Amino acid sequence: MTAELDTFRTMSVNIAQLLARAARLHPERPALAQGKRLLASYAELAERVAGLAAGMAARLAPNDRVALVMKNCPQYLEIMFACWHAGLVAVPINSRLHPREVDFILADSGARLCFVDADRHSALGAPVAASLDQRIDIDSPGFAQWSADGTMPLAARAADDAAWLFYTSGTTGRPKGVTLTHRNLMAATLNFFADVDSIATDDAIIHAAPMSHGSGFYMLPHVARAALNVVPESGGFDPAEIYSLLQVHRGVTMFAAPTMVKRLVDHPGDSELPGLKTIVYGGGPMYVADCKAAMQRFGCKLVQIYGQGESPMTITCLNKKLHADSKHPRYEERLGSVGHAFTGVEVRVAGADDNSLAAGEVGEILVRGDVVMAGYWSNPAASAETLRNGWLHTGDLGSMDENGLLSLKDRSKDLIISGGSNIYPREVEEVLLRHPAVSEVSVVGQTDPEWGEIVIAFVVAPGTPPDREELDTLCLENIARFKRPKRYVFVDELPKNDTGKVLKTRLRELLPILAPLPAGRQAEH
Repeated sequence: MTAELDTFRTMSVNIAQLLARAARLHPERPALAQGKRLLASYAELAERVAGLAAGMAARLAPNDRVALVMKNCPQYLEIMFACWHAGLVAVPINSRLHPREVDFILADSGARLCFVDADRHSALGAPVAASLDQRIDIDSPGFAQWSADGTMPLAARAADDAAWLFYTSGTTGRPKGVTLTHRNLMAATLNFFADVDSIATDDAIIHAAPMSHGSGFYMLPHVARAALNVVPESGGFDPAEIYSLLQVHRGVTMFAAPTMVKRLVDHPGDSELPGLKTIVYGGGPMYVADCKAAMQRFGCKLVQIYGQGESPMTITCLNKKLHADSKHPRYEERLGSVGHAFTGVEVRVAGADDNSLAAGEVGEILVRGDVVMAGYWSNPAASAETLRNGWLHTGDLGSMDENGLLSLKDRSKDLIISGGSNIYPREVEEVLLRHPAVSEVSVVGQTDPEWGEIVIAFVVAPGTPPDREELDTLCLENIARFKRPKRYVFVDELPKNDTGKVLKTRLRELLPILAPLPAGRQAEH
């Protein structure tokens, strides 16, 4: 039995085989579109990927890292699959990050090559990562030269070889590279079919959410079924554009943050959306009222998933049936939950001793299964802590009922999720503390109807408090724009416990009594 397991662990399971298989079985099926324009069939896409992979393999060694810093575009899918085809590791990076944050990820991952779009090419400046050999602008003529070396067969990959480095900030604010293997990606793909939805060859997915995150993961099951991948012309999310695309494409699935779903509901578009099949939402809390409004607008087409970078898109799922069962006596409670564990994924709620708690008790959510990361890139200490005793310790608090329905209660790591993007308070706090007038600062999230949460900074600045513009400038010079606070609240001191730890719960209690945020943003003194 041990020998059989060892064989399974080393057998070739390159995730790029999903594209190769789709091209063999459905060569003429449309594979890639930009807006309403068809760009490639599956046979054509596979040929282009094999050519780009050959160009990469001629210049790089197996397991080298290749970074992508760009908004959604057709080349995103091509580059990702070419990395895997060539036996390389893809490192998709949030294109909204500050150049300094991008530089850190390039250096930490040891990326040899970085693909960027024209906007990011000018914004990033000269590469600072010592490992980086070249940065390629995908909009330049030079990009085509990477496919000039013919094609290559699929590289052999072991199940536990790294395929995707997903960078997600830790509680210290320093990003950590989640190492996702070919096994992880294949398991997540199969989980989509088992628990989220079926996909037919004439279906499609619209990549309106970032392909560096959730939407990128969902290209895998759609490629596996030879469905159409549609990238909006805008390269992002625009409700009017989405409504227009849903008049053309059929059997459409979208991954969306709850704030995106709300914007679709509020958009004054056509009530008839013939192309919409499924909206998978996640990445932040969906309020029950908003969920009901979405179902009233779109019908029973919602699926909720709960996951994190360390177990991407694959911890629990609230399927369409549970969304639609309005006759159930606990209907609203179920809508407010995050559903049941994915097939083949173990989820439990545990106390501080890692022992499972009884139904209804609140504790940390632990996860185990083939969807859980191999560890953090070049960070064995953090890997050991997060994966101790064989379970992923999510840092999220929740409770599970007697039927296995999981409800989130809080994020023990104080994560703020704004518009579907993760913001860690410590990262913002460290930047604000660089201002000479700021002696202490604590950042919390405030519930917001549009963004889910907004960033609020409580600042102690003895003497003359700095102007809002100064603090804004400091943030914009060091972190992404979406991470800067919407409001600065100046206080004489921060509430602390006996050991000197700031009590963020006390600060959150102050939020309801603050004056409403006026048009624009202002600092409160």
